[in-house]
Amino acid sequence: MEPIYNYEVTKVKGGKKFPFEDTLIREIKLDLYVNDKKIAALMATPVDQEALAVGYLMSENIIDKVKDIENITLKDDGMRVDIIAKINENAVDRLNSEGVVISGCGRSKTANIDIDKIEAMVNHNSYHIHADQISEEMNGFFQYCKLYEQTGSVHTAKLYLDGGEFFIAEDIAQHSTVDKVIGKAKLVGVDTTNSVLMVSGRLSSEMVAKAVMHQIPIVVSRTASTCLGVQIANKFGLTLVGFARENRMNIYTHQGRIDV
Repeated sequence: MEPIYNYEVTKVKGGKKFPFEDTLIREIKLDLYVNDKKIAALMATPVDQEALAVGYLMSENIIDKVKDIENITLKDDGMRVDIIAKINENAVDRLNSEGVVISGCGRSKTANIDIDKIEAMVNHNSYHIHADQISEEMNGFFQYCKLYEQTGSVHTAKLYLDGGEFFIAEDIAQHSTVDKVIGKAKLVGVDTTNSVLMVSGRLSSEMVAKAVMHQIPIVVSRTASTCLGVQIANKFGLTLVGFARENRMNIYTHQGRIDV
């Protein structure tokens, strides 16, 4: 299934109406099955579905590591991911009993939104990056975002690694871009602990919680953070940066990782 499709609209310009073929992003309900049991359903863009599934399940602590995955299969024209893996049954039960619909969009659920229940240690990583490098990466943020360029209606995430390598992910749901980009890195065996997670949308609590779960020390956004997002970052030792545009930014927490 293609992630985009063309649709004829009526465009108004210069006081006149005329037909115009626009490009729209496709939105699907992606069903996640683990060991033949349905775990979740995510509203998503039909691209990098396997990476999204792996990133989401690892973010929720349902799958501990990639080597615990025996098989991944994409089914139903890209609308279902089946995974055979060793899983944490308690995490599945917690998702079903305590999961909340997160504020990003769609109907995705997380059980890691409560800052007192995030199963992660405080991040003491000394990894740091220069503010100029953040500005350079954020100023070119959309350079590799094909779906955004075509439609203008998706969120994007970039995982920038120590050494300059990076991964890009796009989706209608901003939390799914984080799961996708982390899933891409995990599937090829990349260590995410020395990295910067860059996102196009706000730094809400579930976005920061995912970074905590994967021990990513620095999270940067083009926009603002919520209050709970700042509280989680501060408690678990993350460096949180907002309004990173042109050559300016706001550092909310643990500013020592940002060199100037």
